[in-house]
Parts: sequence; structure tokens; C-alpha cells
Amino acid sequence: MNLDINNPNIGSTDRLIRFAVGILLIVGAVRGGSWLAGLIGAVVIGTAYLRFCPAYSLFNFSTNKEVTPAAK
Repeated sequence: MNLDINNPNIGSTDRLIRFAVGILLIVGAVRGGSWLAGLIGAVVIGTAYLRFCPAYSLFNFSTNKEVTPAAK
């Protein structure tokens, strides 16, 4: 398990999907849904912005196909 935030483990497609799902969850919460959905949406957008998912690190998984200097 590597919790190094400087080593991104979220790829471009995964990032785009996370932004879209996060916005949908927040919009749903604002339109009368659960506040918990809004909170989850904010966390999902945060992970997309940082390009780092702690759950992916826990399972040693990555969707980032780009080679980063920290990964060498």
C-alpha cells in the first residue's frame, strides 16, 4: 500500500467519469436528495482533482497509464 499523493493512480478516462458522477450526485442532493449523496459527490470530485484514490492504493490498483517520475 502506497499512500503517496504525488504518485497519481487515476487515469484520464477515470478522472472524467469521476467528475461527471460527482457533479450528478451533488446536483441530485441540491434538488432534494440526500445530503450524503452530496458529500460522496464532493469526495469523488476531490479524488478526481487530486488524481489520487486511497482505495486504489489499498488494493495496489491504478488506471493511470502515464509514466510519472515518482513511479520509476
